[in-house]
Amino acid sequence: MRPGGALLVGGTSSDAGKSLIVAGLCRALAREGVRVAPFKAQNMSNNSAVTVDGGEIGRAQALQATACGLLPDTRFNPVLLKPGSEKRSHVIVRGRPYGDVGAADYHARRTELADVVAAELASLRREFDVVICEGAGSIAEVNLRATDIANMGLARAAQIPVLLVTDIDRGGSLAHLFGTLALLEPADQALVAGFVVNKFRGDRSLLTPGLDTIGERTGRPTLGVLPYADDLWIDAEDSLASPVGRRVGGRDAYTGGPRLTVAAIRFPRTSNTTDVEALACEPDVDVTWVDDPAAVRSADLVVLPGSRATVADLDWLRERGLADAVVERARAARPVLGICGGFQMLARRITDSVESGRGEVDGLGLLDVDIVFRNDKTLRPFVGHSGPDPVSGYEIHHGVISRSAEATWLVDDQTGPEGARAGAVAGTHCHGLLDADEFRRSYLVEVATAVDKSGFVPAPHVSAAAVRETQLDAIADLVTSHLDMRAVRRLLAAGAGELPTVLSWLSGDRTPDHRP
Repeated sequence: MRPGGALLVGGTSSDAGKSLIVAGLCRALAREGVRVAPFKAQNMSNNSAVTVDGGEIGRAQALQATACGLLPDTRFNPVLLKPGSEKRSHVIVRGRPYGDVGAADYHARRTELADVVAAELASLRREFDVVICEGAGSIAEVNLRATDIANMGLARAAQIPVLLVTDIDRGGSLAHLFGTLALLEPADQALVAGFVVNKFRGDRSLLTPGLDTIGERTGRPTLGVLPYADDLWIDAEDSLASPVGRRVGGRDAYTGGPRLTVAAIRFPRTSNTTDVEALACEPDVDVTWVDDPAAVRSADLVVLPGSRATVADLDWLRERGLADAVVERARAARPVLGICGGFQMLARRITDSVESGRGEVDGLGLLDVDIVFRNDKTLRPFVGHSGPDPVSGYEIHHGVISRSAEATWLVDDQTGPEGARAGAVAGTHCHGLLDADEFRRSYLVEVATAVDKSGFVPAPHVSAAAVRETQLDAIADLVTSHLDMRAVRRLLAAGAGELPTVLSWLSGDRTPDHRP
């Protein structure tokens, strides 16, 4: 395999399976001893992670880095867009805040961002044997082609072959594959080397005639048909993959003891939904995304997760009657946990001239804490303890504690006290806190005691990190079992080669046009 080989996994739509396939390829190649790195030029997601040098990248790229045996690096995701409203996004470039921009502003800066993307990809290709790139959304968003830096714009600039992935569970996949290819201009089509069908259910023989037809009409093979696998759930790429009513986690058998129920409130702008996944690793804990007061009242534990727009989501919490339900359970000494934006909502007062521009806003008043938003963003790993239990994670937030009359919940080994706690209500800015196994078990025992389920015993063998590694191996096994890895290696070694275009089909000529 040539040093610096690269492949772009693009999609016919968002959530087609690009992130999963990239993670699977990264882990599969790493297991073979290949020095491999992930890359997503531009990601739009509120799920993010902090790199070792205090930068910020998409959570999916952090997981893909783990699949490669690497620590998160800002080069893996040089441009990150975090939606804050319907029309504006917070932009992170090379791990650092770049500002809030609208669509027109962002596209005007395309040249600058394209240069950043090209430089970071080139750096990775010099350092690693292989770089597995992930596209964004659909590769056929031709209305955005002139400013594209993540899909065919990236593939053309770096001359990278493309695998086109479609989610057949949504229906219409054969048309999606052909139509996506046909919409591309000939020079872009020339880099699309093959197709991958994701989430297939049923008899493969029923799909074969359709794949044969697509092959005849495009001159491209289908290099894999991945079956539907509902047991893959760690580190969803986007908050939209965490719908209300969805139970988080796999299908582990219960131990037979008392079970705890966790209601994770699904804000409109929820960020870092992955925080609750560690709770779902426990076999006797049921975690569900909710948006109704009844679920909040009945659960043993309620989690207010992070938010990209704390004040706006606090307004939504009140409008839905959820705020009253959270306050009621807190007054009844039933556990409430707030993480980052969710923690800020529990405060007495929020002063925000940065994110919402609203100034002083009343919080839920469950913690005697005041929060002030600052222009500078806190981005750092967190290593510390809570009592005897070690904890670690990362912080990503503008809001900071300006005053607290509550007991400190955590202690950072470098900066000191963090978070706050008052009875059954606790909050912290630390993401990933619940991945600390000893801490998670201790906290769940406290929750169980508070709701009269003292017979609950956390599974002593469960490791959140080990579950994540097992998931990555399962993804790699899925990909290697159902994807033509020989063809993938040929693409990495030799590129796309000479491929036909399909424009001739649209004009009535039934012979594929083989012009590059």
